[in-house]
Amino acid sequence: MVGLAVLLPNLLLVWFPPRTPIPRVVIPWWMGGFERVGQALCLVVPAITAPGDLAWWWCGPVVAGLTGYYALWVRYVRTGRSASALYGPVWGVPVPMAVLPVLVFVAAAMWLRNPWLAVSAAVLAVGHVPAAMRIARGVGDPR
Repeated sequence: MVGLAVLLPNLLLVWFPPRTPIPRVVIPWWMGGFERVGQALCLVVPAITAPGDLAWWWCGPVVAGLTGYYALWVRYVRTGRSASALYGPVWGVPVPMAVLPVLVFVAAAMWLRNPWLAVSAAVLAVGHVPAAMRIARGVGDPR
C-alpha cells in the first residue's frame, strides 16, 4: 500500500503535465538502472517478504512523509505546473520530491521491520536522488 501511495500521485503528470519543459538531461546508465530497480524493489519486496513484529510508531513518519510529498504535488498543480515546482528545493532540501519517497520507504521498512525494504530504499536512493539532482540543475539553468 505504501508503494502505491508513493507512486499514485505521479499519475498527475498524465493529466497535468508540466507547462514548462523538463530539460533533457543525460542520466548515466547505472543511475537510471538503480532508479528503476529500486522502484521495482520498493513495490515488490513488501509483497513477497513477511514483515517482522510491526513497530507501529514508525507509522507516524510514514504518514508525515506521505503528507509532505502530497503537499508538494499540490504545490506543483497550484503554482502553474512548472518543472521548477517538481525539482525545486524546499526548506533547504534540494530535490524534496525525490528525497521524500525514499524517506517514506525507509520509514516503512522500519515500521514493517523489513530489512529487505530498507535495502530496496537504498537502491532507489542511489539512482533516484542523483538523477533528480541532475534534472534540477537543468531546470535551474537559464540557457
